[in-house]
Amino acid sequence: MASYLVEEDSYSFLKELGLQRVNSGVYDGEWAAGKAGTVQSIDPGTGRVIAEVTTGSVQDLERCLTAGVAAYQDWKKLPAPFRGEIVRQIGDELRKFREPLGKLVALEMGKILPEGVGEVQEFVDICDYAVGLSRMYGGFIFPSERPQHTIMEKWNPLGLVGVISAFNFPCAVFGWNAAIALTVGNTVLWKGAPSTSLVSVATTKIVADVIKRNNLPPIVTLCQGGDEIGKQMVKDERVKLMSFTGSTAVGRTVGVEMQRRFGRCLLELGGNNALIINEDAPQEMALDAAFFGCIGTAGQRCTTTRRLIIHEKLYDSFVQKLVKRYTNLMQRVGHPLDQATLYGPVHNQQAVENYKQTIQEAVSLGGKIECGGKVIQRPGFYVEPTIISNLPHDAPVVKRETFAPIVYVFKTKNLKEAISWNNEVDQGLSSSLFTNNIQSAFEWIGENGSDCGIVNINTSPSGAEIGGAFGGEKHTGGGRESGSDAWKQYARRSTITVNHSTDLPLAQGIVFE
Repeated sequence: MASYLVEEDSYSFLKELGLQRVNSGVYDGEWAAGKAGTVQSIDPGTGRVIAEVTTGSVQDLERCLTAGVAAYQDWKKLPAPFRGEIVRQIGDELRKFREPLGKLVALEMGKILPEGVGEVQEFVDICDYAVGLSRMYGGFIFPSERPQHTIMEKWNPLGLVGVISAFNFPCAVFGWNAAIALTVGNTVLWKGAPSTSLVSVATTKIVADVIKRNNLPPIVTLCQGGDEIGKQMVKDERVKLMSFTGSTAVGRTVGVEMQRRFGRCLLELGGNNALIINEDAPQEMALDAAFFGCIGTAGQRCTTTRRLIIHEKLYDSFVQKLVKRYTNLMQRVGHPLDQATLYGPVHNQQAVENYKQTIQEAVSLGGKIECGGKVIQRPGFYVEPTIISNLPHDAPVVKRETFAPIVYVFKTKNLKEAISWNNEVDQGLSSSLFTNNIQSAFEWIGENGSDCGIVNINTSPSGAEIGGAFGGEKHTGGGRESGSDAWKQYARRSTITVNHSTDLPLAQGIVFE
C-alpha cells in the first residue's frame, strides 16, 4: 500500500490536527464515515496523496440537516453575548492551531505558507469581530407620526444557514459566514470543496471541540460531498440562507433555485479585476501592487488582478519593469511549504489545462506573450506566470475570467477611457486606481467611476480586510460577507410599532368610524 503524506514524519502537523489516512467527512454532532465514497486529497506541489476523506450521501446530509435544525431551537434562545462568547472560544482555539492548520491550507490548496497561515488568521480576526458584534448589532428606533407611538426594528435569526465554499479559500470563507451567522443566532451546515476536504474536516474538528466543551448541540455540521450534496442543500427549504462561493454559472443556478422557493442566497462569484495606473500614479507602489495582485495564490483569488490598464506615457517602462520582476520570480518557484517559495502551483490538472487553453486562444487572437506562457516541467501542477499584450481591451478571452496567473496589459489615453474599460466586463468584484490626483481619486469612487463592489485607491485589488463588507456587483452575484453591516443578510428584520397611549389613532390621519 502506497504511503500517504499524513503517514510521514515530515508532515506531523497533519496528526496534530487529528487527521489520519482515512477521515470521516460527515459531522452531525458525531463523526461518521460518509456513505457516498472516498476522495483522495492531492498535494498540488507534488501530485502525491495527502490522505482520504469519506464523503456524505443524501442520507448523511439528511442527518446533518435534522441535527442543525434541532440545534437552532436551543441556540437561538441564548443571549447574543453568550453566543459571542462561544465564537470567541472558537477564535482562541483557532489561534492554538494557526500554524498547523495554515500549513494544511497551503499543502492542500497550493498557496504559499504565509498565505495559508494568513487565511487562518482571517478566520481568527472575523471571530474577534463577531464577538464585538454580539453586543452591538440591532435596529433603530424611529419617530412615529402618531402621539405616544414608537417604531422599532428588531433583527432575529433565520434558522439553518448553508455554506458552500470554494477550494481557493477553504478555511476563511467558511469563517466569514460561520462567525457572523452563529453570532446572530443561526446554526450552520457546511459543504467545503471536495478537493480541499481535509481543511474542512480539520477546521470542523477545531470548532466541534469548542461546541462539545460547552455542552452545546451541533450548531455547526459538515457534509463533504459532490454536486448532489450541494444541489440538495439548495433545494431543501430548511436551509434558510445559502451562501455560495464559486463560479458564475453555478451561482446563477443557485440563485434561481433559492428565489424559486423564496429562500435567501448570498453569492460570491467570478471576478475580472482591473488595476488602473494613471498618468500621475506612484509607480513603485503600483508595481508592487501589480506584482502581488497578478500572481498571489498563483492567480487563483477571486480578487486576482486580471487586467492592467496603464496610461500610455507609463506603459512601456511599467511593462518592462513588471516583466523583469516576473523573470526574477522564477527563482522563487517551489513547494508551498518551502519557506523560500514565493510562487507555488495551481490547484490541479484542470487548472493547468484551462491555463493552456487560454494562452492558446489569446495567441490565436493576436496576443503577444511578454513573459511566461508555458507549463513548468516538475512534479505537481506548475505554470509560468504570464503577461499578455497586444489584445483589444474587449477581446472575448479578456472578458472571460480564467482562474490562472494570466494578466492582460492595455495602453490607455486617459482615466475616462480606463474607467469605461474597467466597467465593460460582466463581473464587478474588485478594482483599483493608482493616482496622486485627488480629483481623479474622487471621480474613481463616484457615480461615474468603478462599478465594482470593491473600489480601491493606491492599493492592490487583490485581497481585503474583514472590517468592510466583501463582495461584488453584476455577475459577481451581489452578495456581501464579513464586516460592515453584512450581518443583516443572516437575520430577518421586524418593524415593530408600539402604541403606549390609551387611544388608537390610525396613520396618515385616517378616520375609520
